[in-house]
Amino acid sequence: MQVKEIVSLLQAEPLLVCNDSLMDYEFDYAFATDLMSDALAMIQNDPEKTLLVTGLANASTLRTAEMLDIKFIVLVRGKVLSEEILEIARENNLNLFTTKHTMYSACGILYARGLRGIYE
Repeated sequence: MQVKEIVSLLQAEPLLVCNDSLMDYEFDYAFATDLMSDALAMIQNDPEKTLLVTGLANASTLRTAEMLDIKFIVLVRGKVLSEEILEIARENNLNLFTTKHTMYSACGILYARGLRGIYE
């Protein structure tokens, strides 16, 4: 699923876009968690094709994405990041969006349109 479709479906707003061609990039998987230790343990295959859906709006999320080479994060429940944390994202070329959907509904919307979890 292309980023532009994900953004449209979730009515997501950009917080930071570091890659101009991001909207055409294709993601195959989504992983949703607020526990970054789960992300580190479970996202082993195709992290570059996996988007992270989370409500954890802090530097830990960005550091986890950096370690896993995840470049696209959707923050749920309308979460935003401070300018200080956005600078960390900028340094690591992370692309961040926010949606007012809960994690449950965001995942349901994406799943219904064909995006799958990492172990399906």
